[in-house]
Amino acid sequence: MSMFDKIKSMLSGHEDTVRQGVDKAGDAFDDKTQGKYSGQVDSAQQKINEQLGSQAPPTSEESQPPQS
Repeated sequence: MSMFDKIKSMLSGHEDTVRQGVDKAGDAFDDKTQGKYSGQVDSAQQKINEQLGSQAPPTSEESQPPQS
């Protein structure tokens, strides 16, 4: 069993909580870097959500275009 499989089994049943944590961490990183790496952060968040299984529907924040 790979390390990722062990982590995935530990998180089983807590996907929503993990997604919230990933989103919160990404938002905090975007705030610290003033959005400089927002594309990379969004990509990483998407890949993590894909690995967790079925993706949660986008929130109203995600469906709105970025504001300058």
